[in-house]
Amino acid sequence: MLRILRRLRKESGKRVDLTNVIYAFSFNVVMRGITGKLIVGEEEIGTEAGREILQSMRGMFSPTVLMGMCDYFPILRWIGYKGLEKKAVLMHRKRDEFLQAMVDEIREEEEKRRGSNLIERLLSVQASEPHLYNDDVIKGILVIMLTAGTDTSALTMEWAMSNLLTQPRVLQKLQQEIDKNIGHDHLINDADLPKLPYLRCVVNETLRLHPVTPLLLPHLSSEQCRVGGYDIPRGTILLVNAWAVHRGLSQWDEPEKFYPERFEGLEAEREGSRFLPFGMGRRACPGAAMGMRTVSLALGAFVQCFDWGKGDVEVDFGVDLGVTLRKAKPLEAVCVVRNEAVHLV
Repeated sequence: MLRILRRLRKESGKRVDLTNVIYAFSFNVVMRGITGKLIVGEEEIGTEAGREILQSMRGMFSPTVLMGMCDYFPILRWIGYKGLEKKAVLMHRKRDEFLQAMVDEIREEEEKRRGSNLIERLLSVQASEPHLYNDDVIKGILVIMLTAGTDTSALTMEWAMSNLLTQPRVLQKLQQEIDKNIGHDHLINDADLPKLPYLRCVVNETLRLHPVTPLLLPHLSSEQCRVGGYDIPRGTILLVNAWAVHRGLSQWDEPEKFYPERFEGLEAEREGSRFLPFGMGRRACPGAAMGMRTVSLALGAFVQCFDWGKGDVEVDFGVDLGVTLRKAKPLEAVCVVRNEAVHLV
């Protein structure tokens, strides 16, 4: 990813399309875990072919607001709102064909299997328990990995960089922490993260101010209950507005301000009901630890190896309509390889 940024900067002059690089990184991380291969090659990133691959992947695996519209407005099923059902069927068919091709490809390479990726391991389990792990079950697991593990991490990195570009003080403080505690003899790795508390504060503050799933995931009441003074009948779908909770004046001082220091000395994961970017309790996101690690390592590498600026164009904080909190416009930035980090990229 760092080599790609350096190459794109040379090819484009100064500004780089950071959104494109971040999404390529996010999909490649998950795809390597699933198949052992990259979905977009290093040389393809930033090219028209690479953009088409990413656009296709985002179309198949990024959740959209249309997916649940008919659950809230059933009448839309009768009027065919924007051809929703037809689009959903076509998307499912395309996605299913893509996933089946991945599974079949690895199944045919049986002699090369080393158990080094998720599909290989699932096929091994399928051989011993075919009634529990048929292809549909395997594809269902892959859908969850690609849907929940790509858009979310990419958007968090995108919002974090947007805030760092407009908050030079925070960017400088983060860079100083990395320089002091990690240095430049090696690229930041997993073992370094405990030495970087301010980096964790920056990620947590990004998740507070820009929760990737602002309404979290829907929950269904299995029995009648009472929430916030309201009687909730059994079978009711309940949405938790994390966006409102994270910006509540009763919960946070100056909630609209990007201020990572508010998390210093706090264990964000134990902040209870006032900080819940991954939900809470038994139904919390099972990939929270992986997501935090992925975002922290990528963000740390960005700051360790490059000096950043927004140039003469202001960062747009507009939000697009959707289930996830997407930026309305792609993020572009100016980056320069730091002299002390040339050997790392």
